[in-house]
Amino acid sequence: MDSGRELPHPRLAGMSVGAALVAASTAVLLIERDRVTAAGPALVLVLPGAVAAALGDRISAAVVAAGSTAVFGYFFLPPFDSWKILEAADFVAIILFAIVALIIGELTARETEGRRTAEARTDELEELPESLAAAQADRARMISELDKMADMTIVDHQRTALLRSVSHDLRTPLATIRAVASDLRGDTPYDDQTRRDLIGLVGDEAERLDRLVANLLSMSRVEAGAFAPECQAVDLPELLATSIKRVRRPLHDRRVELDASEDLPLVDVDYTQVDQVVTNLLENAARHSPPRSTVRVSARPAGDFVQVAVEDSGTGVLPTERTRVFEAFHHSGGSRSTGIGLAICKAVVEAHGGTIRVADAAGGGARFMFTLPIHHASRALPT
Repeated sequence: MDSGRELPHPRLAGMSVGAALVAASTAVLLIERDRVTAAGPALVLVLPGAVAAALGDRISAAVVAAGSTAVFGYFFLPPFDSWKILEAADFVAIILFAIVALIIGELTARETEGRRTAEARTDELEELPESLAAAQADRARMISELDKMADMTIVDHQRTALLRSVSHDLRTPLATIRAVASDLRGDTPYDDQTRRDLIGLVGDEAERLDRLVANLLSMSRVEAGAFAPECQAVDLPELLATSIKRVRRPLHDRRVELDASEDLPLVDVDYTQVDQVVTNLLENAARHSPPRSTVRVSARPAGDFVQVAVEDSGTGVLPTERTRVFEAFHHSGGSRSTGIGLAICKAVVEAHGGTIRVADAAGGGARFMFTLPIHHASRALPT
């Protein structure tokens, strides 16, 4: 249909829409800036680059990603509204943000280019003044060529799967945060308890986004071979109790039993990394166990190690899947998670010199077990 107007160039359209999304997202995020970590803005600001790539091309995505990086560093890394970076961790965070934004934009641009190529070839095929048999032969040839184009390298395929999964995982917490923020900005009079509950809900969902970003950054470090733990003596029962409290919302309709003696020996671990392992296993149990079931967490000495187990009452893991569940981006049983949580668990445990495996739980379900080294003053991690 000819409307009499020339459509804007896709690259310009991609840049314009991407820039508008960056501006709109920044305006919304600045309202809650003092109440959330930098992880929340990072997750939101990485998406305009993907939109720019879908509407334009990789140049549109790169320009919008650069703008998102500048906005993230200026408005959401302390000191706020300044170009100064006070800590090395903040410098690393902005570099990782830029890398993730560029990768997501590049992958989206590739898919967009493939789709446009397919559409263009389909249009050309329909315009060919050939017989039906010849048209069908050309169509079959085109489909074959497109299938070859779709055979990306394993890494590209995994990145695309990650983009789809992360988009799904982002939808629920972001929708909740938007809804609560809209209610709180409205004229509805809430009593103090209701207001506290709503603010608590926003905090819980922001923590959920923070855990997703932590998994993404950890996966990047694993792939880069820079996932070295910084070990110290840790009280394991205290760590387990803290992790359980952190995921109270995903487990709200399940009973959680903790069986860890207070006289367990200290373990020699990186607290943050092991907390991430336990959190990922608990969230995995919440996804795969029915409501009102029981999730059991236990810790027992095992020679020079302590064995930790997280057991659910779900459908369990098939014997053929018990190795593959720890592969990055692997999905089983219809799961729509990012597929990297268990891979990170394996990387962390093995970096500490331990092992992780899954078996059947008594009475049905899955029992994930991993070992951590007991603390010794002279212990060094294996290289």
